[in-house]
Order: sequence, then structure tokens, then C-alpha cells
Amino acid sequence: MINTAIISPSQNAYSETFIQAHKRLEGNIFYYYGDKSFLHLEGEGPLPNMPKTTILKVKRKLFKKPYSYLQEQLLIKSFKKNNIQVVLAEYGVTAAIHLPAIKQLNLPLIVHFHGYDASRKDIIKRYNNYKEVFDYSSYIIVVSKKMHDDILNMGCREEKIIYNPCGPHDKFLDISPKFTNQQFISVGRFVDKKAPYYTLLAFSKILNNYPEAKLVMAGDGVLINTCKNIAQYLGMESSVSFPGIITPENYRKYLENSLAFLQHSITAENGDSEGTPVAILEASGAGLPVISTIHAGIPDIIINGTTGLLVKEHDVDSMAQKMKVLLDNLELAKEMGRKGKKNVYENYSIEKHLEKINHLINSAVKFRMN
Repeated sequence: MINTAIISPSQNAYSETFIQAHKRLEGNIFYYYGDKSFLHLEGEGPLPNMPKTTILKVKRKLFKKPYSYLQEQLLIKSFKKNNIQVVLAEYGVTAAIHLPAIKQLNLPLIVHFHGYDASRKDIIKRYNNYKEVFDYSSYIIVVSKKMHDDILNMGCREEKIIYNPCGPHDKFLDISPKFTNQQFISVGRFVDKKAPYYTLLAFSKILNNYPEAKLVMAGDGVLINTCKNIAQYLGMESSVSFPGIITPENYRKYLENSLAFLQHSITAENGDSEGTPVAILEASGAGLPVISTIHAGIPDIIINGTTGLLVKEHDVDSMAQKMKVLLDNLELAKEMGRKGKKNVYENYSIEKHLEKINHLINSAVKFRMN
């Protein structure tokens, strides 16, 4: 069995269900998490207890190394102790940070890009277009066709780039929406690239004709108070709810009782954009039509006019119009939902996603051994 180290910034971020799924990969999985100055190994704790780092501290000062040197050496010791054979880095930034330790042990590296790490201008500039990461890595996993092109344009060799979008948990495929309520659901972080205020503004345009309509906006983030203020200013307090961060179980209940999923993703001023939003995959897999934007990986998974309705970024009026289309035509909403579920089941299952990564891990280890 292969010993695989997964390195991620967070242990269990609510918005990173796709990373948690990677713990189900084959072999022995060692899950490292944290920033470059304070790493943990899941199930064991920090790397390692502070008394064991005295010699490393002396070396750091003697050789004038950065503070990250301590964690780099501790990571190397942990990799050796656990006989790590391959590293899966969640996010390009993670790969860039820990590349020195990985290179020192000559371990094969697979990098999984997810979104901001391949789009934010300041991040790409900071890591010099990831040149060193691309040169060393065995494979680069991308989650959208646009990301494939972006990574290719940064200088990565095409044969290293693997398109492998995430998939929803099987439980979402078991949902059968009732389509009995005029309720829309939106789930995600309240950040610039998801532009939740546009979703609110679009919803406000339909309330005069559909006073019974409801909008649930679940999640948290820097823009949540702004959105609450907008809802209050527009007099929508009774029509819009903000339940905060919800569990996957509660999300599935909302999907079961909603008419459609909404998300108005845009490219933020700093370049930040989506990969392929897992919440959209989950909603489509559950059997709901999706109203969203022509942005990043969304057109890869939502077939416009067939499994959902897509509009241009910033086009609030068109988004409102698409909501009206589904409110007026319940059978169309049901048909799109059925086709969306079929599309996700056949093309975007989590098992297919994991199967491809398992293949890459085995290939990378075999190649390095030869």
C-alpha cells in the first residue's frame, strides 16, 4: 500500500468538502494541515512538541534561515518517520510553500489547484507563475477547462495537466426535490467572487410579481453584513433568510424543498475566480435546476438551457428573468433538474474523481521508483 501525504491549509473547512473526500483515497493517508509556520498531522497533533525543536532553532539562527525553516525540517522528519512515498498538495500555494521539503526527499508531487490559487494576480506573481512547482511536479490537477488553459499559459507542460473536476457526495444524488415551494437556495462564502449582493438584487426584482417567493442564503464571509443591510434596505427581511454556515444534512433538506439553486459568480478585481463550485455540483446532482453565470468551470457542468440557465457576469436583470422563467414553468424546472441529476451522475461522481487521483498517485510513485 502506498503512503500518501495530503497537505492542506485547513483541517476541515466547511467550504472544502472536496478535500475531505480525498481522505478516502487508496492506501495509507497522512493528512497534514496548517500554515507554513505551524503544521499538524491529523490524529497526532503539532509537528512535533516544542522541546524537540531546540536543535533546529539553533540551526535556524546559526545559518540565518527563515522561520519557515523549522516547519520544513519537521515536515521532512515526519515524512521520513511515516515513510511517505508521494505528496498531494491541496492548492498551488501549498505546493509552492512546501516544495523545498518535498524536493529534499525527492518525493513525487501531485498538485491540486482549486480556484483562487490559479487566478488571483497577487498569488500568481508572488510564486513567479509557479514555474518551480510546474517543473518539479508529476501532475497538475485542474477542476475547470478555463483553469487548464490558465495553467497552460503560465508555462506548465500540457501533458502534466489533468482535468478532474470534483463530484458531490452520493447522498446528494439520493435527493428528490418536491418543487412545492417558491424557494431559491444559495450556499457559499460571502466573498467578492461569489457576488452574493447580485443574487439579492436579482431576487428583489421578482418579489412584486411573486410575493410568496423566498430566498435562503447560507454561508458566512466578509460580505454577509453588507447583504443583510441590502435586504433590510429593500424591505426583504421576511423574504430572505441568512442561516449562516449549514451542515451538509441541512443543505440537503433545503435542496429538497427548493425550486432552484442560485449563484452569481464573477471574476473579482484581483483576478480571483471560481474553480468548479462544489455547491453547484451538489445542487445539480440533487435534481435542482441551477441559475448561475458564464464563469470559470460553471459552464463545464451546467448545460445552459438543459440543466440550468446561465447569464453573463454582472447581468442582474437577466438573472431575475431566468428566475421568472422557472417560477412560471414548474415542469421546465423539474425537467432541468432531472437532466442535471443524470449529467452529474454519469460524468461527475466523487468515485470517478477519486479513481483518477488514485491512478495518478500510482503512476507518479511507479515512475519515481523507476
